[in-house]
Amino acid sequence: MRSVVDLLTSSEPWLQYALRLNLLHEPNKNLVSLRSGLLTDPKIMGLLSDVNDYHAMIVSGHKNPDLPIHKLLFLLDLGLDTHVPEIKHAIDAILEHKDLNGVYQSAVNLPAHFGGSNENTFGWALCDAPLLLNALIEAKVDYVKLIKPGVDYLVSLNRNNGFPCAVSTELGKWRGPGKKDDGCPYATLSMLKLLLATPDYSATNLPYNLAINLLELWETSLASHPYMFFMGTDFRKLKAPMIWYDVVSVCDALSEVKGIKEDMRFKEMIAIIRDKQDSDGMFTPESVYLKCKEWDFGQKNTPSPYLTYLIIRIMDRIEK
Repeated sequence: MRSVVDLLTSSEPWLQYALRLNLLHEPNKNLVSLRSGLLTDPKIMGLLSDVNDYHAMIVSGHKNPDLPIHKLLFLLDLGLDTHVPEIKHAIDAILEHKDLNGVYQSAVNLPAHFGGSNENTFGWALCDAPLLLNALIEAKVDYVKLIKPGVDYLVSLNRNNGFPCAVSTELGKWRGPGKKDDGCPYATLSMLKLLLATPDYSATNLPYNLAINLLELWETSLASHPYMFFMGTDFRKLKAPMIWYDVVSVCDALSEVKGIKEDMRFKEMIAIIRDKQDSDGMFTPESVYLKCKEWDFGQKNTPSPYLTYLIIRIMDRIEK
């Protein structure tokens, strides 16, 4: 595996900051100059501008890197926080819209034939509600007062086969293309990532149970495709950022679950990733989001420092 120090030499300032903060665990006081520099990076400035006007985009699908929640989580994962004004504005905007169960809402517009109003409103689906709560946790919002009620409500939706395709009342009868009794793999993955970040659920058996739900889908991937989520050829392609349901995103979550790293199914997934490392220790995207073409992970034929960083982080967890 390529070393973090080696990766630093081929990385842009925004990734250098993440590497030094998150993998080398350097104190923030040593990174002030680097942080200032990355905040003037044109690509980072573009993301900050987009999240600053957080609810400007109607959420009509979740496999879209342009969604403000995906951009916000990317920035928070790098190590930025609410000391950045645009991130503070985004977090405040999320906090403004919440239902009676404590679940935060996105800007949506559901057609009448799904039971909607054809008008812009606020609601949530289990595709995005966990992401908003996760962003609030990453931003260090008061957990007990502002986050826990929504997490508790979403946890109450769990079933033996994972989390279902569930939506708020504003979204009427809408649900994804599948049997309503099936668990939704993406909702299950999103909830797993959320629960791993919580102070009260991370140490329970629930993350392990959700991990097993995902590993059982891997084991039966030739026959089981709930809600049209496959674990076939496209799933196994290396891809970043981690906004959807693919091998890097799933392994990233599973690598944080206690008791999973020795599971043979997980080892099979990790082996698929390892086998794609080049002679320089780098990883190249095999599939890309066209909207990310300006980033190093938006190029199919070029090794990606950011994708390599994500994979180093996964391997660092499982090798401890």
